[in-house]
Amino acid sequence: MNSIGTIMDRSVDTGTQQLKICKRQAWRDISIKRLESQLKKEKSTGYKFLYTNYTPGINFPVFTAVGLVDGEQVIYYDSNIRKMIPKTEWIQKISADDPDYWNRETERMQNDQEDIRHLLGTIMKNDHNKGGHTLQRMYSCELHDNSTTRGCDQFGYDGEDFISLDLKTLTWTADNDKAVITKNKWDNDPGFTVGQRNYLEKECIQWLKKFLSYGRETLERKVRPEVSLFLKHSSSPEVVCHATGFFPKAVNISWRKDGEDVHEDVEVRETLPNQNGSFQKRSILKVPAEELQKHTYTCVIQHSSLEEELVLNVNKQQITKGGGSDGGSDGGSDGWKTVVVVVVVAVFIVVVVVVVVGVCVWKKKKLSAAEKLHEVQQNGTELHSLTVWRDQEMEMERRIEFKDA
Repeated sequence: MNSIGTIMDRSVDTGTQQLKICKRQAWRDISIKRLESQLKKEKSTGYKFLYTNYTPGINFPVFTAVGLVDGEQVIYYDSNIRKMIPKTEWIQKISADDPDYWNRETERMQNDQEDIRHLLGTIMKNDHNKGGHTLQRMYSCELHDNSTTRGCDQFGYDGEDFISLDLKTLTWTADNDKAVITKNKWDNDPGFTVGQRNYLEKECIQWLKKFLSYGRETLERKVRPEVSLFLKHSSSPEVVCHATGFFPKAVNISWRKDGEDVHEDVEVRETLPNQNGSFQKRSILKVPAEELQKHTYTCVIQHSSLEEELVLNVNKQQITKGGGSDGGSDGGSDGWKTVVVVVVVAVFIVVVVVVVVGVCVWKKKKLSAAEKLHEVQQNGTELHSLTVWRDQEMEMERRIEFKDA
């Protein structure tokens, strides 16, 4: 794969209408939901890399890189350790077939670190806003069951989409005025762009297939969700339905009122990774107290590990916890246990160990939030909310809110 430094010293010609589809799906919450639905239909697998580079003057790594296969973190690198390290047991199998792999990948990442630093510096020269800045990059490839592929390469600067590659037209798309100079520079070097396309459509896919062969047993496992319901007391009561510990990532959480689907006053949060490689997700239903008394509300969880959907009853005087049976329960069978304080404590523990580090959030980071999040990273949990492109400060507030629920 060509280096970003080559881009800055020369110029490029890139692109894809597919990329625009990919980008819309990756950046926003609603798009993430669409992506999960699409992936279930298309049965695609993917290999993704995420870079984040800050301006100097912070007390944690200015550059981090994370590699994922099917949403599971497999590789990690930062500017402090300056070494590519494996994050799963199965990916270490590659050493037997390719003994020099980790040294080679470390050297590549060190080069990319310098390249993206140089790119950030170049962008800042044309940016009159003083203070700290953040440059992020995501590139990925997907392989579908019908053997078709899709690639993405895109950058974000200070909380906004910056520039992206169109693989069909082999041109760069400037997403704002600040990116025009970079676009013009890159569009003058079609050789670089062709190299990017070849990587995404060939080399990246080859690595993806190899990784899938190493980690198939792990990546194709199915783990049932543990599900909890709890009330948040505010001006208008909120019922939180929380599923955790499930794998694979795709899950659907919905609400019903007297057996009918409910779509209004529902907030579905993004799917987040747990420390052990599983995932968690929650959905919040805002409902007046009198409505809870008059009607029967249920939370419905659908996941590939379940033979039938899990159904949890919302009761204003008791909260139920499920996940031990094959779903279909009405909340009153032996498969359900009544919990109140225990659920809240359990949820708090889950939130503490879940790492919500929006590595590639297209939003300008507040330093205080970034420092807090990196402290979690340093505790050996470099898992990131890698498909969530959101402000890190917001994620910290969510975790505090969740803890206090």
